[in-house]
Amino acid sequence: MRRKIILYLGFFLLLLGGFYLAIFWGTDSWKKKLPTLNSVKPFEFVNQFGDTITERQMAGKVQVVEFFFTTCKGICPKMNHALMEIYREKADEEDFIIVSHTVDPDTDSVGRLRFFADSLQLNPARWMLLTGSKEKLYEAARKSYLLDDQHDESAAIADQFIHTQLFALVDRAGGVRGIYDALDKKELKKLSEHINLVLNERYSGPRFVNGIFQNNPN
Repeated sequence: MRRKIILYLGFFLLLLGGFYLAIFWGTDSWKKKLPTLNSVKPFEFVNQFGDTITERQMAGKVQVVEFFFTTCKGICPKMNHALMEIYREKADEEDFIIVSHTVDPDTDSVGRLRFFADSLQLNPARWMLLTGSKEKLYEAARKSYLLDDQHDESAAIADQFIHTQLFALVDRAGGVRGIYDALDKKELKKLSEHINLVLNERYSGPRFVNGIFQNNPN
């Protein structure tokens, strides 16, 4: 009798497992998922070509986001060296892009950002540089991407200066999925792995293709 109960119980569990497999197969529900830490707020900046870029143009793109300045001699070159490794590694991923915001817009004009990008031979479809008003750039760093500790947020904007070594990983829907230390090799390895995780998530929201939004589910 006990043996029959065990057999029936095993059969029931097998059926239950098959039922849940049928429900969740082909979805992301059974996969490891990163938490969503924040959502990117609406923004309007200008890229290295002088084109206006908003959060809508990022729809459908997995992004690694940084804040830097072109005249930096300290951590920024190390950060961009790390990003260059990721840039080369993910070169064939059409849905991936690196987004670098300047924290010194008074110096980093559109022309200067264009020169900087050209000096690194960056593909603008894979690595975009953005500038704008200092107030809006700093607001994005703090309120959207969580990349500043906000110690001097109460000071006048002219007296503030963000100098962070952190990267943010953003998914196709504008969700911040992780924060990583650009100067830590273990963190960079984790970032690379997490980019792949987020790229493999299903997405059926809007995409921006040649200036036209398209609903193009994976």
